[in-house]
Amino acid sequence: MKENGKVYLVGAGIGSEENITIKGKKVLEQADVIVYDRLLNMGLINLNDTSKEFIYAGKESANHYLTQDETNEIMVKKALEGKTVARLKGGDPYVFGRGGEEAEYLVERGIEFEVVPGITSGIAGLCFSGIPITHRDYSSSLHLITGHKKTQSYLDFYALSKLNGTVVFYMGLENLSNIVSGFMKNEKSPDTPCAVISHGGYPDQVVVASSLENILKDIEGKNIKSPSLIVIGDVVKLRSRLNFFENKSLFGKNIVVTRARAQASSLVSALKDHGANVIEVPAIEIKQINIELLSKEINNLQKYSHIIFTSTNAVKIFMDNLLKIKDVRSLGNIKIFAIGDGTAAKLMEYGIKADFVPSSFVAETLFEEIKDFLKHSDKILMPRALKSRSFLKDKLSEICETVEVFIYDTVIGTIGEYEKEILKNKIDYITFTSSSTVENFIKLIDSETLENIRNARIISIGPITTKTAENNGLNVYKQSEIYNIENLINTILNDLEK
Repeated sequence: MKENGKVYLVGAGIGSEENITIKGKKVLEQADVIVYDRLLNMGLINLNDTSKEFIYAGKESANHYLTQDETNEIMVKKALEGKTVARLKGGDPYVFGRGGEEAEYLVERGIEFEVVPGITSGIAGLCFSGIPITHRDYSSSLHLITGHKKTQSYLDFYALSKLNGTVVFYMGLENLSNIVSGFMKNEKSPDTPCAVISHGGYPDQVVVASSLENILKDIEGKNIKSPSLIVIGDVVKLRSRLNFFENKSLFGKNIVVTRARAQASSLVSALKDHGANVIEVPAIEIKQINIELLSKEINNLQKYSHIIFTSTNAVKIFMDNLLKIKDVRSLGNIKIFAIGDGTAAKLMEYGIKADFVPSSFVAETLFEEIKDFLKHSDKILMPRALKSRSFLKDKLSEICETVEVFIYDTVIGTIGEYEKEILKNKIDYITFTSSSTVENFIKLIDSETLENIRNARIISIGPITTKTAENNGLNVYKQSEIYNIENLINTILNDLEK
């Protein structure tokens, strides 16, 4: 008889996908089924991962995709099939997230469960708004209250008005006028600091700091949407001094990254660190090819005097296959050339320092700077992409024997429904890091999205990519002065400074 599975009630925290706990991330990686809510950073899950089943539980006020009973039944059903289920919830499962109800339901049906806490929005949302929920000089207690209750009983505003701590209402935007009125009628000072936080912790966060008396008037026209928090207490005074999140250079900017997901981590991470909302649309995927031929050349490395690496992908595929057969000592007498400091950095991950990196990260510069040092007796190996330009191979072959081995292909990537919808919104910048990302991205999107993209500032990593974009009818706004990821990011940052 098959054993039952297990259900994890996982708190995702709020804001960046990095705000989930290490345990929460581990559970998501191991889960067979992920049942998720709408109040999540979708970067936490990859809906294109065919090894997992994803079930959307919805949970929007008055518009539930699944009812709570249906969600409960799905968790039990999947667990009875012997599967590991991650019930992924925004914030913390036990703070206004019905996690307690779900846990009871599982216990009553004999399903093993575990809770993985997350950072609740009532704490994290304030933090990202520059408002510490407690402070020795302003507030020594905190009070978390739901803005709408399952029963329509009135809150005890008399007792709440006598508190000197910080009062935070969840999901209370629709009842803001009643909340304000309840405090004012119970002699809470009209000057009491009050703030409304919309989408706290996310790049589209909007915060209005005011007073109890003026907050209703002050939020008008400020694009305040659910989910929102209402904060009442003296700690709101600290927002102007402690607002680190909205002061980030790329805060509020929507930036599209078209690199392959496996390559994009450094670019995505850096943009997010600067506060950007990054939309990943991996226009290319890397597919290894000709591995038998590569292995043959690896077994005959002694005949080569030079190896030229033109990309990080080439380094990774070559080195991973080399280490299956030999070790790095087999490269000891070979000169290693790398186009680009990113490629050189990838070599360093394998303990190899490039003998030469050209001053400009294009094939033409590499050729001009090494041609006078090559002899007719040299033999060069170039492991590279199938769609690589022939320039370098053709020019080097005029000097010495050059063997080109195509070890990977850049095939068209995929785009999810979530990303399709996001791309219809305002896009501030879109980054292209190769000709393949340009060509494949255009194939992935529809005509409406393409027109929207034309209004974005297109940033290209270098002249070859720029030429491809222009040949496809796109106007490149700016090009990196140095053709690498670091300078691609700096191009965007410098543009904003100007």
